[in-house]
Formats: sequence, C-alpha cells, structure tokens
Amino acid sequence: MLVKAVAGLLLLLTVGAPLGAGSQPRPWKPSMGAAIRYASHRDGVIAFAVRTRSSSWGWHSGQTFHSASVVKAMMLVAYLNQRSVRHRRLNASDRALLEPMIRWSDNDAASAVLGIVGTGALRLVAYRAAMRRFAPIAGWWGMSQIDAADQARFFMRIDRLLPPLHRAYGLRLLRTITPGQRWGIARVRPSGWRLYFKGGWGSGTGWVDHQVALLTRGHQRVSVAILTSMDESHAYGEETLRQIARRLLRGLATAESVP
Repeated sequence: MLVKAVAGLLLLLTVGAPLGAGSQPRPWKPSMGAAIRYASHRDGVIAFAVRTRSSSWGWHSGQTFHSASVVKAMMLVAYLNQRSVRHRRLNASDRALLEPMIRWSDNDAASAVLGIVGTGALRLVAYRAAMRRFAPIAGWWGMSQIDAADQARFFMRIDRLLPPLHRAYGLRLLRTITPGQRWGIARVRPSGWRLYFKGGWGSGTGWVDHQVALLTRGHQRVSVAILTSMDESHAYGEETLRQIARRLLRGLATAESVP
C-alpha cells in the first residue's frame, strides 16, 4: 500500500494539476497591428478606436471627420431624453420620426428631430458621454465634427445614456438596421455577440464611410468606431470598414475574458 501511495504522489507531481486549473484566460484585445497594417495600404483617411470596460486602443483616433449619418445615434439619445418624452410612452408621431431616422437613415426625419431637440441637446449628450471633440452643426447636421475616440466612448455607454423607459426601444432600433445598410461591421459580427450600430456615408460617393457600434455578450461589452473619408467609392469604403472590423474583432467569438 505504501508503495502505491508513493507512486501515486510521484505521478501527481509529474503530471501536475488538471489542465487549466488555477490559470486565468488571457484577456481579449483587438488585433491592432493587423488592422493598422491593412489600413496603411488603403486609400483615403482612416481612423479607428476600440474600447472595453477597462481598456481602450486607437489609431489616429483623435482625427476629426464630418459625421454624416453617424450623428443620428446622438439625435436618438437627445430626443428620448427630452423632459416631455423621457417619462411617457412613445406615440405614433415619435416613432414616425425615430424609426426612419435610425433603421433606414432617413435624412428628412433627422432634420426634423434636430429641429425639435436643437444642437444644445446634442452637446449635452456629448458631455454626458465624456466626448471631447464633438461639434454639432445646425441645419447641415452631417457636417458635425466627430472623432473615433469620442464615438467609441459614446457607444460604450449608449444604453446607459438612454432613459430607462425607452432603453429597450432605442437599442432595438440600433439592432434592426435595414438589411441594405448592414455592411462593414455587420458583415463580421462575432458569433454569440449582439450588435447595435449606426453607419454614415456620403450618398454613395465615398466622401465618408463610417460605422460605430456596441457589441454585447452577457455583461461583456466592446465598442468600435471606424471612420474613413475620401474613399474611391462607397463600395471601396464598405470593404475598408469590413476588413478593419474583421481584424479588430479577431478572436472575440471565442474569447473567454474581455477586460
């Protein structure tokens, strides 16, 4: 019996503890090097930023761009936070503005929303989101100034910026963008992650092509902002967004730990 006990002890010391016991999974982080190498060989001006709950990464993330329709997500938050709206149920008039503005990026609806909330409300949203370089433009709202770092900050907390009564509604709009506009990030959404996003583009010209997004899986969350301008065409910009997002989000589907 003593011989067997000693042999068993020696085997345990040799083999060690069971695989994975006491070890911590390596925290996920975006593949910044791969994304930067790809972006460096693309035409146009490109910037991107990624955030998790405790970490952030960026490349040219302080470069400012015209917002195009990306600013409509901020308009959504501003509208739902109005004193006359935040504590009541939405009516048909509210929905007739917000759903077209977000789900299929209707410009007339966006102009109407901005006419109701004003640029001051957008500045308040930026302040609450700790944005540093945002500058709204009245009338020509698509010329508002944004950067990738600010947009990643905003989308990281967009659900918390929405009033509790309308949080599920606002997120549903950002989750159900019309299929014809689900390019870029939406094409490479990691399995198991829920995607909320908004895009902006220059009417197919390649003037700008942007996407900003929040991905969630349980309590884990990752925000991404990819901004481009002076693309050869909208199709070229779409491909740039898709390939950068694919690289940034590499390994997220199987990640055990997101800091």
